[in-house]
Formats: sequence, structure tokens, C-alpha cells
Amino acid sequence: MRFVLSGSSGFLGTALRDRLAREGHEVVRLVRGNPATPMESRWDPYNAVVDREVLVAADVVVNLAGAPLVRWPWTAAYRRTILASRTATTSTLARALAETGATPALLSGSGIDAYGERGDAVLTEASERGSTFLAGVVRQWEEATGPAAEAGCRVVTLRTGMVLDSSGGALQLMQIPFRVGVGGRMGSGSRWLSTISLDDWVSAVVWLATSTNATGPHNLVAPEPVTSADFAATTGRVLNRPAVVPLPATPTRLVLGPMSEVALGSLRVRPAALQDSGFEWAHPDLESILRHAFRR
Repeated sequence: MRFVLSGSSGFLGTALRDRLAREGHEVVRLVRGNPATPMESRWDPYNAVVDREVLVAADVVVNLAGAPLVRWPWTAAYRRTILASRTATTSTLARALAETGATPALLSGSGIDAYGERGDAVLTEASERGSTFLAGVVRQWEEATGPAAEAGCRVVTLRTGMVLDSSGGALQLMQIPFRVGVGGRMGSGSRWLSTISLDDWVSAVVWLATSTNATGPHNLVAPEPVTSADFAATTGRVLNRPAVVPLPATPTRLVLGPMSEVALGSLRVRPAALQDSGFEWAHPDLESILRHAFRR
């Protein structure tokens, strides 16, 4: 199959690109600078510039572009960047697809932050949207796919949870206190985390790209969410390090400011759509995810 991929140099995009290449798929990367190879195509999403011929030739377009969330501080300007970097890229691709009349599948990045702050509630794709800042970002992000869906493209929104691997992402920072012996739960320990291994995330995206009946939002998380206390205990056990130093919620909020939504939010998410589709996880629980991530 021929894939067109934006955000191909990031943590997730690199892993997906490598898997697709290993499986023999053709991958054209959308890049902001001058193309360095025939398999790169220049685009400028903020000015709605993308090569329509590249899209017409695609079987699947995967949009993973967006400014990172794990970046401090979240100033008002950076919050605008978080939103614009997602909606502009998605809108440029969706509108271009609609204009060409081509109907490849469009798999667009998204996040489980769609559900907002929900405490202990079990959340599926059918759950109501939340009212937090990131929930609002996800709402506009997903709505930006509208022109492609209206034009007949099969659109899947990838509501991604916390992707864990030692090669990048949140785990690179989260493992540090544990490795130096001061790891522990964040806040009360009762908030819920919904995680997935990098390998399973990539497998899920490939599964959805090749499953012609898959449409709409899909939660990309493992089947078993855990509390912050369980996460700390399991990380300590896997790394054979203590996990007894808690990080209180109040000073975390004071230091992180608006970004504390990421660090302290509670999302107990179930991947109902993936489960119903028959997808199988290689790492269905946190311990297997972490042992794979740390190669233990």
C-alpha cells in the first residue's frame, strides 16, 4: 500500500514509518523543508499548501503532526500553538482530499483527552466529550477531518493514550525519578492512567489502516488502565527500584500551571472499538508494557 505520512519525524511517526517500510509499504513523507529524497513532499499546512497529486496516489493518509504536549510552560501563546498545529494540518489535508475527489483512508491523530477530567468513570468511544482545554482541542482537531469524511473518505481518529517506550515520549521523563531512587505516585495515587506500548500503538494504526470497515474514533490504549499508585509500584518493580516517594498534587499544579492537566488528569479509558474489531494486543497490561519498554 502507498501511505502519505505527516509528523513522520516524531516519536510516533518514526516508529510507524519504520514498521511500514519493514512490511513493504511505500511511504511518502510530508516535510516542511525542501525534500531530500523522492519519497518526501513539501507542504505548508499553515498556508494550505500540499501536493494534490501525492494525495491522489495514496491508499492511506496518516496525519500525526502537532506540537508536543510535554513542554513547559504552557503559556497562552503555546496553548494557541497546541491547537493550531493540530487543526491547521488536519484541515489542510482534509480540504485537499475533498478538492481532489480522491478517497484514500484518512487516519488522523487525536487523544483520549477528548473525555476531559472524569475521575473513576469508565470511558469508551461512546462517552461524552469533556470540558477541559485539551478536550476542546481534540473536539476541533477531530472536526477538522469533516471535509474528507463528507467527500467520501474513510476517516478514523486515533484517540491515543500514553504511549510507553524507553526510546521517547513521556516515559523518558517519567523513568528518571525511579532510576535515581525517588520515584513514587503522583497526587493521591487514585487517578487513572490509560497506556499502550509503542509496538501495540503502531500495530493498531496499521490494523485500522488496512481494516476497510473501521471508521470514527478509536481509543488506542491497552485494555487495562491502572491507577497512579499501581503505575508507580509496577514501574519500581520492573526497574527494581524503590517507589515510595510521592509527588503531592498541589506543588505539581503550582509548578506546571495549565500543563498539570496532563500530569494530574484521570482518564479510565477502554478501547471498545478496537476490541470489537478483533485487534489483539501483544502487551495488554502495564507490567508487560513496561517490561517491553525497558527490555526487561
